[in-house]
Amino acid sequence: MEKHPDHTENLPRLACVAGQIEGIKKMIQEGRYCTDILTQIRAVRSAMKAIETNILEKHLQSCVAESFRSDTDKAKKIEELKMLFTKYND
Repeated sequence: MEKHPDHTENLPRLACVAGQIEGIKKMIQEGRYCTDILTQIRAVRSAMKAIETNILEKHLQSCVAESFRSDTDKAKKIEELKMLFTKYND
C-alpha cells in the first residue's frame, strides 16, 4: 500500500484562507468597494497557489520519486503528471 505524504502543515494556511473568504463574503454583504474585494480575492488565490505548490512539491519528492523504482509505476506516474499539468495549466 502506497504511503502518502503528510499535508497537515497546510491546515493552518487553509484555515486562514477560509477566514479570508468569510471576510470577502462580509465585504460583499456590506457593499464594499469593488477593488477592495478584488484585492482580497487575489490574496486568497495567492494563498491557495502557495498551498497547491507545497502539495505538488511533496508529491514530486515522495510519490513520484517512489514510483521511479518500477518502470510500470514510473510510466503511470508520468502520465498522471502530464494530466495534472494539462488540467491545471493556468
